[in-house]
Amino acid sequence: MNESTGRRRAGRGRVRAASAALCLLAGALAATAVGASPAASLTPPVSLTADNLSTWQTNGIVWSMAATGGVVYTGGTFSTVRPPGAAAGTSEQPAVNFAAFDAATGAPTGCSLSFTLSSGTATVRALALSPDNTTLYAGGQFGAVNGVGVSNIAAIDTATCTPRQDFKVAVSATVRALSVTDDTVYLGGDFNTVAGQTRNKFAAVTTGAQLKPWTANTDEVGRAVQVTPDGQHVLIGGDFFTVNGTTSHALAVVDATTGAITKSYPGFIPNTSTVQDLTTDATGFYTANEGTGGGVFDGRIALNLSNFEQRWRDTCLGATQAVLVHDGVLYSGSHAHDCSSMGEFPDQPRKHLLAQSVNDPKLLPWFPDTNDGIGEPVGPRVMAQTDQGGHHYLWVGGEFTTVNGAAQQGLTRFADGPDTGAPWVPNVSLSTVAPGKVEVNWQTSFDTDDGELTYRIYKDGASTPVYTTTGYSVFWDRPQLRWTDTDVAPGETHTYRISASDGTNTSAKSPAQTATVASEAESYPARVLADGASLYWRYDEGTSTFAADTGTGLDNGFLRNSPAYRQTPAAVSGPSTAIGFNGTTQYAYSNERHAQPTKFSVETWIKTTTTRGGKIIGFGNLTMQNSNQYDKHVYMRNDGRLIFGVYSGGTRTITTSGAYNDGAWHHVVATQGSSGMALYVDGQLRASNILYTANENYNGYWRVGGDNLSSWPNRPTSDFFAGQIDETAVYPTALSSSTISAHYALRAGG
Repeated sequence: MNESTGRRRAGRGRVRAASAALCLLAGALAATAVGASPAASLTPPVSLTADNLSTWQTNGIVWSMAATGGVVYTGGTFSTVRPPGAAAGTSEQPAVNFAAFDAATGAPTGCSLSFTLSSGTATVRALALSPDNTTLYAGGQFGAVNGVGVSNIAAIDTATCTPRQDFKVAVSATVRALSVTDDTVYLGGDFNTVAGQTRNKFAAVTTGAQLKPWTANTDEVGRAVQVTPDGQHVLIGGDFFTVNGTTSHALAVVDATTGAITKSYPGFIPNTSTVQDLTTDATGFYTANEGTGGGVFDGRIALNLSNFEQRWRDTCLGATQAVLVHDGVLYSGSHAHDCSSMGEFPDQPRKHLLAQSVNDPKLLPWFPDTNDGIGEPVGPRVMAQTDQGGHHYLWVGGEFTTVNGAAQQGLTRFADGPDTGAPWVPNVSLSTVAPGKVEVNWQTSFDTDDGELTYRIYKDGASTPVYTTTGYSVFWDRPQLRWTDTDVAPGETHTYRISASDGTNTSAKSPAQTATVASEAESYPARVLADGASLYWRYDEGTSTFAADTGTGLDNGFLRNSPAYRQTPAAVSGPSTAIGFNGTTQYAYSNERHAQPTKFSVETWIKTTTTRGGKIIGFGNLTMQNSNQYDKHVYMRNDGRLIFGVYSGGTRTITTSGAYNDGAWHHVVATQGSSGMALYVDGQLRASNILYTANENYNGYWRVGGDNLSSWPNRPTSDFFAGQIDETAVYPTALSSSTISAHYALRAGG
């Protein structure tokens, strides 16, 4: 059920995804060393590591950057800088809205400037270098540089780090964007007059400070300006709806000499969205977009310079503030929180730094992160890049106060090496359902700058792996892999450990997991698998966040907020254990995002004495928070009765007459298909309705232990289930009553 069609707004914008196709192992493999191509430390085309380098900090927001020759100039709204690792208020040096840094060391250079305003708060919102790098142009809201009077724009001699006395232009309000050619400075912002003449939001002046006749008047704020590489056109972006009286919202291409429109974009970007930044490479230009309210566009657009038409756009939600191209990759600063509309991660905590190929919007495996920080807050605001000492550096500035989980304010930087971050330690689970073999299952790991990782399995303490393979994973999609050891005999006990490597860095080996080889098949799980379970979680893990899928679907579960592992006695006889949920925060969700199942069965065992009810199993569209579309679920009322519900033009439910919160294990199966809905408990049909054959159509995840129940009949006190759960299975069919009864009869292994 979609409780609310509205989405949570992120900052001033809106911010899973179909699993990546993986080649998984089929059948049993002999326990001999198998070669696999090792992973590279970075997954091409990414060429920058996600490991942030030691960098000085500011005590406020960095809004602007320009870089060249190993020097990075930064401007914003701050008053001091301090060393990396220093807490706010300690070891500070004055830096009034401006600071320059060595790109390779992250430390300040000798260039010190003070941008001030006689009344109000001064800020430097734009920085741009002349093509010969001899002059740094600064724009913002300020009235003086080092005491020399100016009016919201200034030119700095980079050799002496002093303001040029021969560049004085009166701009009536804040300058937010600059782009410079050999003879022209283009500016955008809030102003309506430049040098005493009307120029609405955009203008051009010579490098000698003379106003040019170039006119690209807009009705709302200009936020971005970029000259095309051939120098023939100027790209402008902002909040505007018209350019020189012609409808073109947020983006336009104008002639570099006259300002006349070359390409307008009516209806191209929603009226609720704006362009915050623009960047170019040899063949394209790229927009950073921010939206407010419903129906917004917050992502990035790639357009061709040859015809100014769209190449691609992404539809992530979470306003983009900055874009930059390096080596065929578009790096961006945003607070993206929902990229499900383009097959990537679902709505969840914000991610602030992303990468995409300039030819494809698919997210690349590069995921350093900041927090939102101060100000609005939205995290990163600006990017710049330069080479120094044989390395390439990407600098990021903004509002953030942490980087990769550690305290770091205002500034951070990344380079093309060395890569020092190791992948996460793999989560491992063993299965001995079938006789004469051990199935080693593991959840693929996560590395912040490499998607393709190499896994090595070590058996019985040996130093040489018995098996090596590779697998692809990103933070929201960590598919399960499996290797079957057949070089074992019934009754033997073996231990297994796995490491993950990015080609340069290798994780620690996982904690040793031990299994005793079965001499005959376990009857209950064998029947579940034989009856076609597409997902089957037995909850036999120890302390990982991983619920292994015992079936062929390899649709592993993520366990959230540390449920109680290895609960005994389990629901079914044998070596298996159950898992316990606390009824407030703990749950599990499937790794794979599924299309709407038109027919299905969900099966699980429960044991509880709760009087607060809660969702036991269901289908929802989100993973890291409560879903806003949710149905195909079984939940318990406060009085212990069970409800099976789907949404089809309204909530459709069936309810048991008996209560099942008596502290005993109960087998629960809900089915829907062409014969309607049915709810079975302990092998018997307890409720049904032949009319309800449909459910809500959306992509989602199977969730166990809790999710949203808002607006559902007899909603319990808690959305989360307090009790033990075991042997959860999902089927792509409506199981028959005889099959369900047979499953229940096998609970004691008979």
